[in-house]
Amino acid sequence: MAIRVLLADDQQMVRTGFRYMLEAEGDIEVVGETGDGLEAVRLARELRPDVVLMDIRMPGIDGLEATRRLAADPVRVVVVTTFDLDEYVNAALSSGAVGFLLKDAGAALLVEAVRAAVRGDALISPEITVRLIRHFASGGRPVRVPEDGGLTPRELEIARTVALGRTNTEIAAALHVTVSTVKTHLASIQTKLGTRNRTELVAWAFRNGHVR
Repeated sequence: MAIRVLLADDQQMVRTGFRYMLEAEGDIEVVGETGDGLEAVRLARELRPDVVLMDIRMPGIDGLEATRRLAADPVRVVVVTTFDLDEYVNAALSSGAVGFLLKDAGAALLVEAVRAAVRGDALISPEITVRLIRHFASGGRPVRVPEDGGLTPRELEIARTVALGRTNTEIAAALHVTVSTVKTHLASIQTKLGTRNRTELVAWAFRNGHVR
């Protein structure tokens, strides 16, 4: 079945561009769009999309408040915005967003963010990953695992690469393996570390000194 996506952005050109990039994949369907925060909440509850791509600055209510209102619903929100201010990133993830992308991230990352959200993972723009995770690593809860977490050398290598903000495709190219192999390693890594998504994996890498 197609992945169902709702677009919430106050710029028609942005929504049109996102629709074109997503529906070019063949297995992603844009089921609705709006430029208003209140309407985004209403449509998300009515249409029950798999993923909402949410802008921050919109009329009605902003995207952060809309994300908070949808937090109790089984709707995954990825915030896509022009602004990479730390307070926006932290507020978006604290409000329940499962990803944070900049609008100029490109089609590949936009599609990957949608797919990651459906898988239950979090994808954050590489431009802000290191800055954000340093914040989490310094103030977040400790991950209670041994220093190497029981990971194999290859798994440690992949964990370090993830911590640098690389996508699965980039990791596969760098290590000369398939994307499927990277996904298999990531599943094993997260099981061993008890991390729920890429964000917690990167925080673990920073806390345990694997990335500086």
